[in-house]
Amino acid sequence: MRTLEFRTVTKVDEALESLSQLGDEAQVLAGGTDVMIQYQRGELHPATLLHIEGVEELQRLEQDGSVTLGALVTHRRVSRTLADRLPALSEACATVGGWQTQEVGTVAGNVCNASPAADTIPPLLIAGAVVDLASGGGTRSIPLEQFVLGRRKTARAPDELVTAIRVEPLPPGAGEVYLKVAPRSAMEVALVGLAVRLQLDQDRVVTDARIATCSVAPVPFRVRGAEEVLVGSRLETDAVAEAADLLRAAADPIDDVRATAAYRLKVLGPLLERAATIVGERAGGATRWS
Repeated sequence: MRTLEFRTVTKVDEALESLSQLGDEAQVLAGGTDVMIQYQRGELHPATLLHIEGVEELQRLEQDGSVTLGALVTHRRVSRTLADRLPALSEACATVGGWQTQEVGTVAGNVCNASPAADTIPPLLIAGAVVDLASGGGTRSIPLEQFVLGRRKTARAPDELVTAIRVEPLPPGAGEVYLKVAPRSAMEVALVGLAVRLQLDQDRVVTDARIATCSVAPVPFRVRGAEEVLVGSRLETDAVAEAADLLRAAADPIDDVRATAAYRLKVLGPLLERAATIVGERAGGATRWS
């Protein structure tokens, strides 16, 4: 059995140098809420754990126009500070495990873990998230939709480090929500997760709709067909029902020990109806149904 190296860095440049040397032999470690469990289970076999938790540059949280979440911004920090600007993400972060997990676990780590059930990814998708990466050769940015490629698979190259996630805050006249179906609202993996952001004009007509879901496909995803149905509506019952049908049609859930595929499909419709009601109210008044 080879010896596992534990290497701590305190600067981004130091992390990039290590990743350049080690490549896919290194596993980046921050809060460790996913990595250490997977390592103990034998699901990860790195030669080196590259500990970046002390890199101060990655702890930034900026709210100048867009919101920039440094790679070390924790779930707890988001849930406490961004409830007004990013309500859905704040709500999702408050459901990721218990408070101990939320205190050390990071949003970037949740994204990089690339679980089909990742709570933070649907809210990030509806906020147009972009992932910033750095390597010894430079930097690049990639939309979150293109970053998560499959279960535990991302577009990050072995020598790259995720440095930040940039998102669009909730604009005026809009509302959003993250809803989760699980045995408990927190400390449990989502059986189904749904994030909805709607922009309404002064006549209560939907001018922009964004819907994303998790735990119903190999990766969390935007449901553009359902979004298109809601644009131009006043969230009438027929429009929401049609959007729910398209949401179910886009899903490809599986049976597992936590729930059946049939159950996941069954709850998607009512979850969207509930989300539409909540978001309509948050966007500036009671939703008009017909």
